[in-house]
Amino acid sequence: MRLLRCIIVDDEPLALDLIENYVRRTPFLELVGRCSSPFQAMEVMNNQNIDLLFLDIQMPGLTGLEFSRALQNGPRIIFTTAYGQYALEGFRVDALDYLVKPFNYEEFLKAANKSLTWFTMVERGNESKAEDSPKSLLVKSGYRLVRVDIDDILYIEGLKDYVQFFLISSDKPVVAQITLKSLEEKLPESKFFRVHRSFIVSIDKITTIERSRIVFGKTYIPISDSVKEQFLALIDKRFIH
Repeated sequence: MRLLRCIIVDDEPLALDLIENYVRRTPFLELVGRCSSPFQAMEVMNNQNIDLLFLDIQMPGLTGLEFSRALQNGPRIIFTTAYGQYALEGFRVDALDYLVKPFNYEEFLKAANKSLTWFTMVERGNESKAEDSPKSLLVKSGYRLVRVDIDDILYIEGLKDYVQFFLISSDKPVVAQITLKSLEEKLPESKFFRVHRSFIVSIDKITTIERSRIVFGKTYIPISDSVKEQFLALIDKRFIH
């Protein structure tokens, strides 16, 4: 069974105690932390991988709605609040569910099960995409057709109507007659990222990032400002701080 790592965010100690009790009664939920403010939650999220937030709305300093809008590619949210009038706004920020206090364990479990279903469906979709992804590409290089293994690619450089494949297994790049844009559409999104108008990199092959550049040996690949935030958020999940 998929285990969902969660934190509780509420400024009321009694609410924290109640939801913690509900979380611990639920086999597929793992409590990582309980926080009395969004600021404490941010500290936990900076050091832990979190799937799910049980998030109160009315809190001093920063409301749950404001906090949820600030999250980018963060955990999914179940709002927990005494104010039913915020329900519509809660769903506008794509919350998985909305629990109005006081709620019992049956209502809590229903929302938790909805979350489990959502994560399971997403993971099955990702597995399906991975199975459908090509293992290699057959590209035209001069008068020949050359097979390039996906897992052999370090990075790809675009040169107008041509690209160069830089490979782990070869000191010389494979030059192919295809545009970088056309190639980008054929590569699996889970493995490659276009960091610059002229470069696509293999995400799993990245070992060093220095001053907004990706380092492959003696080659420095720039990261465009337009994609920097998205790219670094993706990489941040893979590196241990």
